[in-house]
Amino acid sequence: MTDEQIVQLYWKRDQEAITATADKYGNYCTTIARNILADAQDTEECVNDTYLKAWNTMPPHRPSVLTTFLGKIARNLAIDRYRHAHAAKRNGGNAVVSFEELEECLPDKTSPVEDEMAKKELVEALNQFLGELPVTKRNLFVCRYWYFDSVSDIARRFGMTENNVSVTLKRLRVKLHSFLVERGFEI
Repeated sequence: MTDEQIVQLYWKRDQEAITATADKYGNYCTTIARNILADAQDTEECVNDTYLKAWNTMPPHRPSVLTTFLGKIARNLAIDRYRHAHAAKRNGGNAVVSFEELEECLPDKTSPVEDEMAKKELVEALNQFLGELPVTKRNLFVCRYWYFDSVSDIARRFGMTENNVSVTLKRLRVKLHSFLVERGFEI
């Protein structure tokens, strides 16, 4: 079934949309959630919540790229679940390590009034930074900091050593830090 056909099922409020989504994108959403949560039950609940949120969002929203739409929902739900579950404790999963790695090169939090504008500016700067990277480096960065893939998974996927991936990511974080400082972000 094509993505457009699946989206059309959502718009018709046909429950077959959930089944079609699970068949086509279940593994994709599970991988995203599992990389963040590292718990089978939480991952399963997050994926089910992804289908529910897609159901509640379409209509009125009609995603142009269903994969990205579902991936973003799964990722955001998993991060929210992770933050809630780990508010008072620390865990050594991929998500926490990735957050800690990026902490050193992202701006400090702003006041709530400034928050929305600062977020928009940061997103624009990150998009520019990523757009200027060679494709392989951009993919490494996205795999690690968007999908929270482990260094070993990234190394296997790109045919690199874990050390090479780690060094490349470290250099990218240093480059990102400099890039943001040059644009006036306080880090």
